[in-house]
Amino acid sequence: MLRASRIITSSASNLSHRASSSFAHPKHSFTPLFVPQTHQNPETQSLPGGFLKWGSLGSVRASSFASGFSPLKPKPLDSIIDIQRVKDRSPEDIASAWDDYHLGRGHIGASMKASLYHLLEHRAADCRYFVIPLWRGSGYVTMFAQVQMPHMVFTGLEDYKARGTQATPYFTMTYYNEFAQSKDMVLIRGDVVLPSKLSDSEAKWLLETTQTFYLNDVRYKLVERFNKQTHDFEFKDVLQTLDMPNL
Repeated sequence: MLRASRIITSSASNLSHRASSSFAHPKHSFTPLFVPQTHQNPETQSLPGGFLKWGSLGSVRASSFASGFSPLKPKPLDSIIDIQRVKDRSPEDIASAWDDYHLGRGHIGASMKASLYHLLEHRAADCRYFVIPLWRGSGYVTMFAQVQMPHMVFTGLEDYKARGTQATPYFTMTYYNEFAQSKDMVLIRGDVVLPSKLSDSEAKWLLETTQTFYLNDVRYKLVERFNKQTHDFEFKDVLQTLDMPNL
């Protein structure tokens, strides 16, 4: 089975005319193409300004940036991969190497077609927030997502309510569009900030699922409702979309 962290295009049945096929070529290892990494404590790093200060689910849209918000600092692409050495590689080879490089390193590597990234970017500019139920055992926890491209940040909604602006993000995502024009691809890197709160497999599911809500026309209507018609938003509709029971 092709790993889910391969090219992210959402399912063909959901994206219909916007869907594009995944790269499914044999995998190659280009580890020397990647820059040696140094590890830092994620809680000592910060994102550039611009993300919201979370208040409550009902008032989040009018909030400003939280000074206590400190996810992993996004790494420039040229600090991860030798851009000059890969510029002549095929998109398939770059995606395969990117995926392999992040496998088992506590990060998530994925990629998507540039056209889908531009759609995601356009819709995220208009609807920056959403809630996603993450199924665990016999129930679910609600994750709160904020999107300010080229970044996505996730934390537990209840954790935020308990700790306010000092709540640490569970998971951050960064999109790299350096190859959007030349290769028709955008690389994605996910970093699990709190492994005690979120596993790698759960983070990968959040990445894929959140993207489907922004890329699929039907699912995006729920995102629009959450951001623009708050009083009409029903969380049970999200549960139903994901085939989860309304507990």
